[in-house]
Amino acid sequence: MKAQQRDPLLRSLESRFEKNLHRHPGHAWKNLRCRLDASAEALGSLAAMEASGGEPDVIGHDPSTGQYVFCDCSAESPPGRRSLCYDLEALHSRKENKPQGSAVEAAAAMGVELLTEEQYRALQQLGEFDTKTSSWVATPADLRALGGALFCDRRYGRVFVYHNGAQSYYAARGFRGLLRV
Repeated sequence: MKAQQRDPLLRSLESRFEKNLHRHPGHAWKNLRCRLDASAEALGSLAAMEASGGEPDVIGHDPSTGQYVFCDCSAESPPGRRSLCYDLEALHSRKENKPQGSAVEAAAAMGVELLTEEQYRALQQLGEFDTKTSSWVATPADLRALGGALFCDRRYGRVFVYHNGAQSYYAARGFRGLLRV
């Protein structure tokens, strides 16, 4: 990544980090910055998260590995990642009105993971997300084998988990990514 792309990204990440200290209490930007400087791949993933409207921020830290956990913290599901079905199999199963792609493949291309239901619920402890949109979450293989996929949102002050056919897609449904750095 060239300096003219990297520097504004790092400034944006630092600003968001400092404005939202409640998401990562006790952690300092300088420690995270060292890890970011050592990983061009992570910066590429964060740039993709940022460019698609995800507003990535640190939501955790693994003391055993030293990794920081980034997640999309945009108020609503990232606008540049909506109208996607769940995975490639679902995309290929559509005969008409195919979406542009799928959440699982888009996440892989960005170098991030889809949030699990548990990670989604943990994110909701840090703020209120997806009050008008919804986000696909990683779906257990047994449920996916039956043709379904899971998505979550927040309504009425609670987090809800729903199911839908994996081939479905909606303008208000996207996905949130998780990245370990």
